Amino acid sequence: MKSNKKGAKSRAGTSLPLLKQLAARPEKLFSGAFRQQYGAVCFRYRKGSPDTDRLEIEVLVVTTRDSGRWIIPKGWPMKKKKPHEAAAMEAWEEAGVRGTVSKQPVGRYTYLKELDDGDVVPCIVDIFQIEVEAAQSEFREVGQRMLAWVSPDEAARRVRELELKSLLVDFRPRPGRGRRKKKG
Repeated sequence: MKSNKKGAKSRAGTSLPLLKQLAARPEKLFSGAFRQQYGAVCFRYRKGSPDTDRLEIEVLVVTTRDSGRWIIPKGWPMKKKKPHEAAAMEAWEEAGVRGTVSKQPVGRYTYLKELDDGDVVPCIVDIFQIEVEAAQSEFREVGQRMLAWVSPDEAARRVRELELKSLLVDFRPRPGRGRRKKKG
């Protein structure tokens, strides 16, 4: 069931596919004009099958507000926020989750972002892991996105970006070094 998305724009039939737009202006890829974003791989542990005490990892994926495709929480840099703090803020605003965030990125991926004006820009997303300790049902973008807790393999199947797929398939939380508690 899809959520009712306020402010979602229908772009069907109004623009060329992203790669065709970029192919028409290849200088964007080679001019070093990549835009920076910060993302969060939000995870939690759950008990595995009843016959084992083993804990399994679940990863949070969310849908975009406009197209409904699956992604991880991410966004633009924020004034007066360090990159890991911006990633944690995006996780809160887009999914209502808080937890322990790594100060160092666990990976990065690139993708093509269609801006509100229809222009396309290549983006680099530095990813920070967040071990989720609390989830709220009321948050900034509630009703505008769907959320799903899935295995890392399933998360990789749902997202489109190849580099992100690889990171999710291979995702194993890094130990506590360099982490800090996210206040909220």
